[in-house]
Amino acid sequence: MIHGKKIGVALGSGSARGWSHIGVLKELRQLGIEPDVYAGCSVGSLVGAVSALGHLENFEQWVRSLNRRDVWGLVDVSLAGGLVRGDKLLSFFRETGIDTRIEEMECLYGAVATDLETGQEHWLRTGSVLEAVRASCTFPGLFRPVCKDGSWLLDGGLVNPVPVSLCRALGADIVIAVDLNTQLVGRHSNNPPADKASVDGAGDGESNPFQRITSWLASATSKQVSRNECHEDNPGIMDVMAASINIMQDRITRSRMAGDPPDVLLSPRVSDIGMTDFERAHDAIREGQAVVANARSRILDISGLPLEVMP
Repeated sequence: MIHGKKIGVALGSGSARGWSHIGVLKELRQLGIEPDVYAGCSVGSLVGAVSALGHLENFEQWVRSLNRRDVWGLVDVSLAGGLVRGDKLLSFFRETGIDTRIEEMECLYGAVATDLETGQEHWLRTGSVLEAVRASCTFPGLFRPVCKDGSWLLDGGLVNPVPVSLCRALGADIVIAVDLNTQLVGRHSNNPPADKASVDGAGDGESNPFQRITSWLASATSKQVSRNECHEDNPGIMDVMAASINIMQDRITRSRMAGDPPDVLLSPRVSDIGMTDFERAHDAIREGQAVVANARSRILDISGLPLEVMP
């Protein structure tokens, strides 16, 4: 809290681009800003929870160490409502001691999810923080939906990609929002080539089931277009899914922010990071730090901090 005002961060969705939230939060701390309120959507709900619980530094070390093999190692394949159950990832975080109840957190915290049946926005402000994160991160078709209180929940990015409204509802007087989905419309996702035989130069050419599935999805429609109207390869299924989500989230974010703008909007330049490029943490974190550094004067001014806080 600064001068009696609660500072809140609204951390948006963006899959692997979400590692830039780490850089944003680190740089805000360098400015002397410790958020009182965390509102997260999808990957933003994960990074927000980790930071609110005081594990951001250890979490950063872990994500910086990830390679593509490590990422797929946390995947458990399922065909019931999605390709991935997500149980392995949740177990990993439980073992690190991050799991707790939202009501017991020192900071105010909330995550956004989407009700599959009604399409309504669902705010998760009580109960297990990991269950809230799991629901908010349930990318349609990829992760299995989460059942909570009789409702099936999906990714919050379908309804509120940058949850400024939730941040204010939790009591934030000043909202710093992070939008990861600008400049994405019209770009294909940066998935690695489908015929890559190994991961990070290791292995004997064999791949786990999830790799085989995603490789098939990426190349399922990669043949050359037979008609003259298009001059590029047909987009793969994963390209189509990612681009469609990007378009939807961009339009929703623009609409939501027009009616409820944040006090500071940060948009890291991470459009070149694909939705599954989780091993590119170094690039994403650096861009998160850079966007805060570039907005330093505005952030300090709106927060009521002296400009001399940093050299």
